[in-house]
Amino acid sequence: MKSLALKSLIHDWRRFSPAVVAVAFSGLLVLLQAALILGIFSLSSLYVTKSSADVWIGYPGVQSVDLGRPISEQAELSAWMQPGVKQVEPLLWGSGQWRTETQGAVNVYIVGVALDAQALALAGTLGAEERSRLAEPDTVLIDAADMNKLDVAPGDTAEINGRRVRIVGLTNGLRGLGGVNVIASVATTRALDPAAAPKGRVGYVLARFDTPENVAAATKALNMVGKRAGFEAMQADAFADRSTLYWLAESGAGIAFIFGSIVAVAVAVIITSQTLTAAVVGSIREYAALRALGFSMGSLRAIVLEQSAWVGVAGLAAAGVMTLLLAAVARTQGVPIVLSLPMMAGAGILIILVALGSGAWALRRVGKADPASLLL
Repeated sequence: MKSLALKSLIHDWRRFSPAVVAVAFSGLLVLLQAALILGIFSLSSLYVTKSSADVWIGYPGVQSVDLGRPISEQAELSAWMQPGVKQVEPLLWGSGQWRTETQGAVNVYIVGVALDAQALALAGTLGAEERSRLAEPDTVLIDAADMNKLDVAPGDTAEINGRRVRIVGLTNGLRGLGGVNVIASVATTRALDPAAAPKGRVGYVLARFDTPENVAAATKALNMVGKRAGFEAMQADAFADRSTLYWLAESGAGIAFIFGSIVAVAVAVIITSQTLTAAVVGSIREYAALRALGFSMGSLRAIVLEQSAWVGVAGLAAAGVMTLLLAAVARTQGVPIVLSLPMMAGAGILIILVALGSGAWALRRVGKADPASLLL
């Protein structure tokens, strides 16, 4: 049977609907803020998560993949010497200025990848066809989201560091966080930015192993060698987390984003609390009638809290639907959105707690439910 709290909500839904709407938009705000934060700052680790390497070898203490510095060629040789290694390849990370006839200088990162069909770098994005196009000297790929910023289309030409390049295709989902990323072959990257690989050095060495046990053992062994040779080995997941955490916690943009999200959530909580309190105040005569029928104050408080819980559930359901719709629209526009089950579960718990907290705040008005008020 339906509880008294649920029956009263259904019967008097117009009075409580503003509270449901307030909870729904609070949930929408919390979910979208979290999804945007994770989406935007996960771009910093995109080149790690889109690759199939188990181990990344880079400069000691490198904080993010886009902050790499050239390392000794000994890193590649050391990787080949590890038990269980199946594949090793270099990756270059250079920089330059992009210019066209109609576009001023735009700072870009130049990512030099191997061209083998089974290459590790960006294995989840670049296919054999895209890599074969890069085999021609001075050819590059750009992300579709950066076309307007770079003022080019496939087939056009531009200059990077004064050297003419031709755009031979587009990638999708490789928009960078710290700037515009341009994909090229290792040879083309060396020609465009000699500082990316001076004296045969490389930006990173990527390695794949046959078993997780060999991955862990190789990482430890490589770090022992790297202390003397000037490189550090990191498992891919750890390096991706390090890159994201750097931009999220140590960059000014990340701190500002988090602070703004906290303020927005606090405002949403206040609005929800006030709306639910107004609904409880509007039902004060009904609570007085229940007091007259013999309901204790404890029973009235239980009714209010249960009503708050149902309001939270209804609002959360509406927030979930709106979030999924807006996330779908955002993805069509290239806006990075990350919705994970743990994040959605955490946001759901937070919204329910907000609704219950608002109900608890409204309880102070239930004490004014005096049966004598029915005589007025």
